[in-house]
This record gives sequence, structure tokens and C-alpha cells, in this order.
Amino acid sequence: MDTFQGRGAVITGGASGIGLATARELARRGAGVVLGDIEGPALDEAVSGLRAEGFDAHGIVCDVRSLDEVAHLADEAFRLLGRVHVVFNNAGIAVSGPITQMTHADWRWVIDVDLWGPIHGVETFLPRLLEQGEDGHMLFTSSFAGLVSNVGLGPYSVAKYGVVALAEALAREVRADGIGVSVLCPMLVATNIAASERHRGVDYGVPLTRAVSEQIPADGNVVLDAEAVARLTVEAVLANRLYVLPHQASRASIRRRFERIDRTFDDQTAQGWAH
Repeated sequence: MDTFQGRGAVITGGASGIGLATARELARRGAGVVLGDIEGPALDEAVSGLRAEGFDAHGIVCDVRSLDEVAHLADEAFRLLGRVHVVFNNAGIAVSGPITQMTHADWRWVIDVDLWGPIHGVETFLPRLLEQGEDGHMLFTSSFAGLVSNVGLGPYSVAKYGVVALAEALAREVRADGIGVSVLCPMLVATNIAASERHRGVDYGVPLTRAVSEQIPADGNVVLDAEAVARLTVEAVLANRLYVLPHQASRASIRRRFERIDRTFDDQTAQGWAH
């Protein structure tokens, strides 16, 4: 994909944070955008703001936990835009605390939103992108925690590792079809993910875990603004870059993880394992 002019884009979690910033960046470059979000009033405000700037923007209330709602989002996006070329599976939540303190409901909530949400996006949008027969791009928001597991973010890391695996597998499978894939893996970004509990349904019970902001030390020098991350993400789509890594600070930790994996082969060989 070499331009967004005249293209259609769908962004889940589009009413705020990285989702809204990316929608605005795509719209500035000529795309029509459909925002999906669970939060109706915030969605209306986001769409109104984009339209006030002269952009072609629409909003659809969508809970990504539901395959039917994501399918409805796809139907409406194609109806409103005619064609869809970029699908950004961005909606996400987080809880924090030791794994020993996680309830079964905590696990279900995080995986339902953070992993099943992107899977639903693939299930509903990918067949239509392939049938459309034009260049397209599937984009996912994972996390640094999807590359290096963080203490206190066990369920979140499990789900976000899954998103990275989904993107990596998909990239290989659809390359020949002209569909690009990118996965965004940021550290801290100025979003409202720390307030995720406001979207937690009664079916997940009363949370016993702490807010994310209490678990992760916030350093103003590390937190990036969503607009900067959106620009890098959009450029990654044009470059068909699989990994989008906004924080240079994550590089050393990622390298150490893979070095530990690689050293294991030498350690095993030194102990006589020759297979």
C-alpha cells in the first residue's frame, strides 16, 4: 500500500487513545474512517471532532468480545465506505497484579477483549479483504508485554503474546494475496487503559486486582503521546513493516530475551544434549 487517499479504514477502540489518534492520522492522509468502540458517548464525540476537521468519519458501537458485533461493524464499514483497506484491531484492556491473585474472571475478561477481539477482527474482515482483491492491511495493537512478559501483568502478557503470534502467522499466510500485516508493541503510551475497569461487565464479577497505573511505574520520559505512536504506525503500514516498536527503551529487554533463548542451546549441549 503506497497511499491512503481514497482508502477505507476501520479502527476498534477508536474513540480515544491510539485508536483515535490513528484514525485522525489516516483521515489526514485521505482515508475515510469508521471507528468502532464500546463507549457510545465517547464515540459520538470522537466522530464529531473528526467531522469538524473536515474528515469522512463514522462511528459504530461495537464490543469486540462479540463475533456478531464485530461482524456488524464489518457490514456497516463496507456499507458506509464502499471498500475497506485497513483494519486496525486496536481495542484492549488490562488488569494487573500477581498471577496468584488473578481470578478466573480476570483471565476471561482480558483474553475475551485482548485476544478474542483481534481474532474476531480477522474472522470477519479478512475474507472480505481477500474477496475485494485489492491491497489491504491488517493491523494489531499488542504491547511490549507481548514480546517480553512483565511481572504483574500475567493475563495481559498471555493475551498480547497471542496477538503477536496471530500477526506473525497471518503475515506469512496472506503475503502472496497482497495483504500486509503489522503489530504495534509499545511500552507506555498516554491513553486511558489504566481506567479499563469502567468497561468491565457484571458477568466478570468484582475485580480484586489493582489498577494498571498502580502496578506500572509511570515515568514521564518514557510515556509517548498517542499522536506520535499513530504516525509511526501509519508509516509502518506504508512500509509493510511487521513490527512497530515505538520505544527505543524496549530494545535491550527484547534482545536479552532472545539471547537467553539462544544460550539455552549452548547450555544443553554443554550438558551432553546432542539431539
